[in-house]
Amino acid sequence: MDIFNALLQGFATAISPVNLIWALVGCTLGTAVGVLPGIGPAVAVAMLLPITAKVDITASMIFFSGIYYGAMYGGSTTSILLNTPGETASMVTAMEGNKMAKSGRAGAALATAAIGSFVAGTIATVLVTLFAPIVAEFAVKLGPPEYFLLMVLAFTTVSAVLGKSALRGMTALLIGLAMGLIGLDQITGQARYTGGVPELLDGIEIVLVAVGLFAVAEVLHYVLYEGRVVETRNPMSRVYMSARDWKRSIPAWLRGTAIGAPFGCIPAGGTEIPTFMSYAVEKKMAKAEDKGEFGAKGAIEGVAGPEAANNATVTMAMIPLLTLGIPTSNTTAILLGAFQNYGIQPGPQLFTTSAALVWTLIASLYIGNVMLLILNLPLVKLWVQLLKIPKPQLYAGILIFATVGAYGMRQSAFDLVLLWGIGLLGLLMRRFDFPTAPVVVGMILGPLAEAQMRNALSIGEGRWTVFIERPMSLFLLAVVIAVLALPRLYRHFARRRTMAA
Repeated sequence: MDIFNALLQGFATAISPVNLIWALVGCTLGTAVGVLPGIGPAVAVAMLLPITAKVDITASMIFFSGIYYGAMYGGSTTSILLNTPGETASMVTAMEGNKMAKSGRAGAALATAAIGSFVAGTIATVLVTLFAPIVAEFAVKLGPPEYFLLMVLAFTTVSAVLGKSALRGMTALLIGLAMGLIGLDQITGQARYTGGVPELLDGIEIVLVAVGLFAVAEVLHYVLYEGRVVETRNPMSRVYMSARDWKRSIPAWLRGTAIGAPFGCIPAGGTEIPTFMSYAVEKKMAKAEDKGEFGAKGAIEGVAGPEAANNATVTMAMIPLLTLGIPTSNTTAILLGAFQNYGIQPGPQLFTTSAALVWTLIASLYIGNVMLLILNLPLVKLWVQLLKIPKPQLYAGILIFATVGAYGMRQSAFDLVLLWGIGLLGLLMRRFDFPTAPVVVGMILGPLAEAQMRNALSIGEGRWTVFIERPMSLFLLAVVIAVLALPRLYRHFARRRTMAA
């Protein structure tokens, strides 16, 4: 009953006119940004972070959650009509959805994507409501050794899973950790790695890093490498699902939700694994008469399942973010930065120290889901009009918006130089296939991990064995080693089997 009462109080705050307007603006902007090819939720949240600097914390969190959800919803429109997934999460949707569009069934594909996202998002939000307080209650019992190794687990999983190379992931993580060390030491107050530049004494703003790595790097990459790509759009049909489409979609939505939900809680980053798994399951479970549609005319299950898995994963990512302070994707890493901008550190104490904010945020997820269904189905033709905006003007606008927003935080010319420097770093990373999420995760969690490591060593009176003396920390250490070692062992034995054959 405590959870139910807390949620009701959250709804009471979330349905205030001001917060409802912020939720609507966030959902609308998120959907609009998601529809535009190449601009995902991470870019959207990073670009819009500076404009909420003077906004109430509750309203800004509701706003960013709306963008987060909306961009995931909107990404399916681009994938289905243009075969241009803005996010990796939409890659699988593009595989079958675009073939459906070419067969004149774009409306059915868009409808199953929108309704499937609503179903999965709602079920996952119920799970967040029920289980987030339980996880927070358990996490309160953890000490500094466990927290340090939990953060090391986040470092290794995000670095090893995102991108094609674990070495590149680890390199990106080290860049983030190095950025996080710049500024004053938390305990001694000594200046570290500032190079004598006074502006760096307070450290590098996470907003600058997010905007530079995502928004500025995205624009530069388009200008240098994508400017001559010509896109073709498939014709829109009425957004409508037949009785047979419903019969095929409902089980796919439920299966996709069941696959995606657990992955949101794992600090392994990304929605690629659950969406591809969902697609594989739908292809395997399809009836004999429907199997021929996969890869040919487009199968509606191939859109319904992965879209549901995607949105379930995205929603469940709120559990590790709110209860442990661990982001599991680019966007949640930037949301963590937004929390920290307001002096709030997500973690087990958040449900005690900022209970009203947390429950209002969870209540706003329910409201956002309904808003997005209303926005997506009747207004899909309006969103399609956004695809007509010429790319040069669109990216010029993003660059101006990002630059003005970054300058507006401290009115510092040094920040602009830093922004463009980080933008060039993001461009190089993207060009040479280095994942950017580990940079953001390393920068945000690095100083926290350092503080927990120092606390753990103080508890252990300087003994490193403190990390293996406690059962939970020993278990986490074993998981970290497994994450690093198992993929290499698997590749080694697979190579030996191939050579033997």
